[in-house]
Amino acid sequence: MPNYRRAWVPGGTYFFTVAIAERSTSLLVDCIDDLRAAFRAAHVARPFVIDAIVILPDHLHCLWTLPEGDADYPVRWAHIKTAFSRRVPKMERRRASRLMKRERGLW
Repeated sequence: MPNYRRAWVPGGTYFFTVAIAERSTSLLVDCIDDLRAAFRAAHVARPFVIDAIVILPDHLHCLWTLPEGDADYPVRWAHIKTAFSRRVPKMERRRASRLMKRERGLW
């Protein structure tokens, strides 16, 4: 398993690439309104600035700047992923382990 280093810079600017699990689908663009709503909800709960964003069918790239004194980008991603997952229809294939934990298989 790779040994990742993560930067924790309060008020910093971060680049992210986030992909859905099933890369052969176009879920992100097909459900773009749901994705936008998830981003808006996360922004209301924990403000941040989206400096740039590119939405592709199966993944997205974005550049965020967090508020001064705040480096908690994981909670924002959790909020976005959870909100989006709750909004889109359950169509993905899920392994038994995810079914047992009642988890979606989107991300």
